[in-house]
Amino acid sequence: MKKSFRHIIACLQLAMGSSAAFAETLDQLAGKTHYHGIAFARSGSAELLLASHHGLFALDKNGEATLVSPVHDYMGFSPDPTDPLSFYASGHPSGGGNSGFLKSSDGGATWKQLSPGVRGPVDFHQMDVSPINPQTIFGNYGGMQVSRDGGQTWADAGFSPLMLVAIAASGTNADQVYAATQNGLYSSADAGKTWQSFEFDGKVVSAIETGPNGSLYAFVLGQGLMKAQEDKPKEWAVLSNDFGEAFPLHIAIDPADDNHLALTTQNNDVLES
Repeated sequence: MKKSFRHIIACLQLAMGSSAAFAETLDQLAGKTHYHGIAFARSGSAELLLASHHGLFALDKNGEATLVSPVHDYMGFSPDPTDPLSFYASGHPSGGGNSGFLKSSDGGATWKQLSPGVRGPVDFHQMDVSPINPQTIFGNYGGMQVSRDGGQTWADAGFSPLMLVAIAASGTNADQVYAATQNGLYSSADAGKTWQSFEFDGKVVSAIETGPNGSLYAFVLGQGLMKAQEDKPKEWAVLSNDFGEAFPLHIAIDPADDNHLALTTQNNDVLES
């Protein structure tokens, strides 16, 4: 798989100039951009992938980041759970405007628009792919939108919860989706048509993620990084509250080891456990 990663870098050097492959430290990267998503790399030599305001970066074991995509603003970012080289995104091309719903099949090196979305081109700031049915994808733009064919076509699902921060598709039910808001955690059992208060009413929930075996992770300001099971939504345990003034915005779970987590914060920290 290292060969495929080198191939991506080579393609980018030809398309964008050799400077595209220059590595920089995380501190250097954090000083010039901000992060909109994080995922564990499942191919090549990278450890993590960071979707940012200035492109997709591969982070290696030494903490060096290398641009592996065109310099676009990837506001929404989700890996395809079935293909280690496939990713989905939405945001803004470098020339301005909205990008619609995008897919990369080569690790982020090149992207194509699968659909403009409803009332598009959309700019999904919140989006997620169902881990149990990747044909089902959720995105928020003027309300919740849903695709049932892997992003080729989209339909309005319903209104999104107020003060929405992030969404996460369930790991047990393709029609279940969770919403982190500034007023608690919400859930929808009908693919975003209707929403109910789920937990942490009145609290700011800055991040939400689902994991293997029905696990559910949330960061709640004032309480910390929390974990529960989807079928036991009242039994939350505090994993950590040692973040100081920082609060996580994006959480990634290693598909090869569900004890291995990484996250980004509002301060552009990249933290690993």
